[in-house]
Amino acid sequence: MLVAAAACPCPPLLVPEVAAGAAPELDAARAACDEALAALLAAEPDLVCVIGEGPRATVHEPGARGTFRPFGVDLDVHLGAPSDATEATLPPSLSVGAWLLARAGWTGDVRGYEVTGDGPAFDPSEGGAERVALLVMGDGTACRTLKAPGYLDERAAGVDAAIGAALRDLDADGTLANLDADLARELKISGRAPWQLLSAAWDKRDGTGRLLYEDAPYGVGYFVASWT
Repeated sequence: MLVAAAACPCPPLLVPEVAAGAAPELDAARAACDEALAALLAAEPDLVCVIGEGPRATVHEPGARGTFRPFGVDLDVHLGAPSDATEATLPPSLSVGAWLLARAGWTGDVRGYEVTGDGPAFDPSEGGAERVALLVMGDGTACRTLKAPGYLDERAAGVDAAIGAALRDLDADGTLANLDADLARELKISGRAPWQLLSAAWDKRDGTGRLLYEDAPYGVGYFVASWT
């Protein structure tokens, strides 16, 4: 049974050590993530599934390692308890998710689901847990300003507004479920597949959705939402 979900952005800059002197710029986003993770853990899940986009579709078992060394910081993270894993296999999205879980103090069972842009479906109950929570990592458009990674695209603000509303309203109108793949590629949206998995898995349409953060620092749409 899916008992809670949190949607968080996944830029490595969310990690203060990576952001360095620019860290205060994302303090509000970090505080919102902390609130969303607190609500997720308050639902007392047996298993947390972390979902994020990467170059391949695969499942990462507990103890899988991620690293922020490519971003100039000697910092490693693990899904759950540290292991003896020598190879860093987590993509950045799941590494940020692992960092958030550790920051929240989660010590229970966890698995990572790396999905490609096309995002295959998965059954969140497949791990055998009775109470499952989803930590869904993804960013909105990267085209909100002239200095954004994808430059300025006039469509971006409207698309991000629709994504924010869908995350607030438990995707009641199917915005996330039907987000166009070509549009997502054009606007450099990394959250499409993870959000679609969230929408497909969530069967508590009478639940409560809260949009805790919505902004576009660096010209990229970041959202934090809590579904309980």
